Amino acid sequence: MASKNVAPTNAFAYAPAPESRSVVDIAPSYGLFIDGEFTDAAGGKVFKTVSPSTEEVLSEVAQAGAEDVDRAVRAARKAFEKWSALPGAERAKYLFRIARIIQERSRELAVLETLDNGKPIKETRDFDLPTVAAHFFYYAGWADKLGHAGYGADPRPLGVAGQIIPWNFPLMMLAWKIAPALATGNTVVLKPAETTPLSALFFADICRQAGLPKGVVNIITGDGSTGAELVAHPDVNKIAFTGSTGVGKAIARQLAGTDKKLTLELGGKGANIVFDDAPIDQAVEGIVTGIFFNQGQVCCAGSRLLVQESVHDEVLDALKRRLSSLRIGDPLDKNTDLGAINSAEQLSRIQALAETGEAEGAERWSPACELPSAGYWFAPTLFTNVTQAHTVARDEIFGPVLSVLTFRTPEEAVAKANNSQYGLSAGIWTEKGSRILAVAGKLRAGVVWANTFNKFDPTSPFGGYKESGHGREGGRHGLEAYLDV
Repeated sequence: MASKNVAPTNAFAYAPAPESRSVVDIAPSYGLFIDGEFTDAAGGKVFKTVSPSTEEVLSEVAQAGAEDVDRAVRAARKAFEKWSALPGAERAKYLFRIARIIQERSRELAVLETLDNGKPIKETRDFDLPTVAAHFFYYAGWADKLGHAGYGADPRPLGVAGQIIPWNFPLMMLAWKIAPALATGNTVVLKPAETTPLSALFFADICRQAGLPKGVVNIITGDGSTGAELVAHPDVNKIAFTGSTGVGKAIARQLAGTDKKLTLELGGKGANIVFDDAPIDQAVEGIVTGIFFNQGQVCCAGSRLLVQESVHDEVLDALKRRLSSLRIGDPLDKNTDLGAINSAEQLSRIQALAETGEAEGAERWSPACELPSAGYWFAPTLFTNVTQAHTVARDEIFGPVLSVLTFRTPEEAVAKANNSQYGLSAGIWTEKGSRILAVAGKLRAGVVWANTFNKFDPTSPFGGYKESGHGREGGRHGLEAYLDV
């Protein structure tokens, strides 16, 4: 693997190409965004947000408590009356304005997201920010067409939506949740992840810049206790949660028997199936995208590679060559392929599960690479000689770790792919269109990619089966979660 300025043999050497930090101005401290204004937490508590690649403190952020959550919900409830009464075309104007401001400030937001999250700048710049803007544009288009969405002639909003988002795609998860909620006439109280609060707080400023009425969007920062207060609040009509399966189950148990609507997008252990007629070079690129995009910290990552036995050695050799050319290091460098793991806690979890894989007899391989001395780093890792009983084949690792299994027949591939408590994503690699359709129809996964992986579009619904959650986000289907239907 190439690292820093060292290039692989027979390849061009890369000069450093860092994006400038000066394009974003991070304040030393941030309050909560409630009723259109930034305000201190009632209890005065704060916490620090740290850059995963350097461990430097970026800013100090307010820790919301029960009183703050109540203030935010009351502000959202008050704003709901006027916001929901606006014609859809008027709500659309605000969403279009937000989308354009996101595009105008995309360089600033991309740098901010890379600093706070640790992912490479080329991902935040080329994937996250365009996808964020696209979701606001898309749902702006729906705002005056809700009567034609298939949910009745005059579907009504639910009220106040409590939204809790994870740290792996902070701004994108915000867009997935806020855009459809506002388009359908709801108001929002959103809690970003504790380790990545900054882009949500910058979005609060974008709401002000767009002239969004006060109280329509409220941002409360804090840890799990803040999220628990939001879930428990009696005047919240709907909870949307993206995060760990364990927390999702706890929320589902808590809301059982109440009239609150709930959507959950949880963990995954996606199978990436490579048949013997697949274009190998193309498949290898898809495998790398499937598991090493965002350092594998993706709920729909293709973390289980199922390869047909007859091409196993060829695929593995090509994959190892490709991994040896990846670059790991400064996420602000435009040449970097793999950035930092989001937190020390997540790094410890990845390390523990990888050690378990070795202890259970799977064969571990990583390309030679030099990891930075500061920050949270983990080299891209393959496990071979893996069976379905291995922990690394069953548990979601949420890191750059790929488990390789084999199969002989399409039926065996389907059986192994479905042998999981999760059902969020899958990939199929083959030149036969008939095989794609036949296999895809048997996979218990909410999203199935064919000869590609990790492709997203705001017009397409996303969600899972089994312990990967329920409900859909994106597309026309994403409107239903915020309508009283």
